[in-house]
Amino acid sequence: MFTPMAGPAVGLSFIETFFSCISGGLVSATIFYFGSSYFIKRSIERRAKRIQKLKDQGRPVKFKRKFTRTNRTIIKVKQTIGIYGATWFFPLFLSVPLGTIITAKFYKNQKQTFPLIVVFLVLDCLIITGGTYLIKGVFV
Repeated sequence: MFTPMAGPAVGLSFIETFFSCISGGLVSATIFYFGSSYFIKRSIERRAKRIQKLKDQGRPVKFKRKFTRTNRTIIKVKQTIGIYGATWFFPLFLSVPLGTIITAKFYKNQKQTFPLIVVFLVLDCLIITGGTYLIKGVFV
């Protein structure tokens, strides 16, 4: 979110700043989106194996409460902003890696999630870079 502000200070043009920011954002989003899907699946498989192992040993399995206050808050936010809000706001305000992982956790089964992340990253980068160069008066 703050990276484009360094462009004018270093002496980069608008195009150079925009493409350097968007390339870093897209590489990061790609790695963390598809990597998070892998790790989420692996975590689910490991938990299932651990539960099965405890059942085979005859030991009791402790389950977490499903409707905690935190879970209710997360569900309320998810239902309020929807997929468009999540793919736009989470990577912008939480950072690209963390926002992409959270978005993948919420909407990994929808095919439009990653393309929406890409579109909103480009849009955010364009708005922030354009605003930075407009404020600095260095729109070259």
